Amino acid sequence: MTKLIIQIPCYNEAETILTTLNALPEKVEGVDEIEVLVINDGSTDNSAEIVKNWGASVLDIKPNKGLANAFRNGLSECLKRGADIIVNTDADNQYCADDIEKLIQPILAGDADIVIGARDILSIKEFSPVKKFFQKLGSAVLRLLSYTKVEDAPSGFRAFSKHAALRLNVFDNYTYTMETLIQANAKGLKVVSVPIRVNPKLRDSKLMKNIFDYMYKSMKTAIRMFIVYRPFRFFITLAGITGIAGMALVLRFLYFFSQGDGNGHIQSLIFAAVFLIAALQLAIIAIIGDLLAINRKLMEDIQTRIKKIELNNIN
Repeated sequence: MTKLIIQIPCYNEAETILTTLNALPEKVEGVDEIEVLVINDGSTDNSAEIVKNWGASVLDIKPNKGLANAFRNGLSECLKRGADIIVNTDADNQYCADDIEKLIQPILAGDADIVIGARDILSIKEFSPVKKFFQKLGSAVLRLLSYTKVEDAPSGFRAFSKHAALRLNVFDNYTYTMETLIQANAKGLKVVSVPIRVNPKLRDSKLMKNIFDYMYKSMKTAIRMFIVYRPFRFFITLAGITGIAGMALVLRFLYFFSQGDGNGHIQSLIFAAVFLIAALQLAIIAIIGDLLAINRKLMEDIQTRIKKIELNNIN
C-alpha cells in the first residue's frame, strides 16, 4: 500500500484554510491512502478548530516559530504516520490541488526523489514585472548553486519520497525551499520539476515583506547552505581568485623592475604578499571545511539510520 500525506503549514489562515482543504483530492492514481496533516504554527485565530471540524489531523506548534520550522516538524510527523510520499502545499490555496496527482507521478515511477511544482511565473497576473524578473533570476542562481534543473526554486508545492524525507535536514529558520534544493544534490537525491497551475490570489504573502527583502534572505540562505555542503569548492574558488590577484601584482612589479622602475612600485609587492597570504589561508580553510563536510556526511548517514530504526519501532 502507498500512503500519501498532504502537509499544510498554517499560521492564522482562518479565512483561507477551508478553501484549501475543500480543494484537496479524495483520490489520487497510484495511492491507496490519503491523509491530510495541518501544521498549526502557533495560530492565534481559529484555524486549528476549522481544520479539526473539517476532519484533518493537526500538529500544534507553540509559539509561532516560522515556516521552515513548521515544514521540518511536518516531515518528521508524516514519517511517523507512515507516509510513503509527502506533498507540501500552502494554506492560502495558491497552488491547484488537482495537480497533486501530476506532482507525485515521477516519485511513483521511481524517476525522482523530490518533485518541484513549477509555476508559469510570467503568466501570473498578481506578480509585478519586477517580481517576475527576480523570481526568474533567483531560480537561475539556485540552479547554479544546487546543480539542479529546477524551474521554480521558491515554489512551496513539492512532493518528497520517504527516502528523501529521511535524508533532508532543514537548519534555516526562514524558508526551506532553497536549502532543500542544495541539500538534495549534495545527498544524491534526484530533483525534477513539473508544470503546475495556480489559483487566484486570496491574500498577500506572509513570508515576503517585499521582493528585495525576500531575495536578500533567500540568497543569504542559499549561499550559507552552499558553504555548508560545498565548503571546499567555495573556499578554494576564493583562494584561486585571491591568489591570481596576488600573482598579477607580483608580475606588475617584475615588469616595472625589468624596466628599471622597481623602486616606485614596492607597494605592489606589499599588496601581493597580503593577497597571497590570504589565498593560502583560504586554501587551508577549504581543506578543513572539506574534512568537516566528510564528518558531517557520516553523521547524517548515522542520523538517517537512527530515524529508520525509530520509524520501524513506531510502525
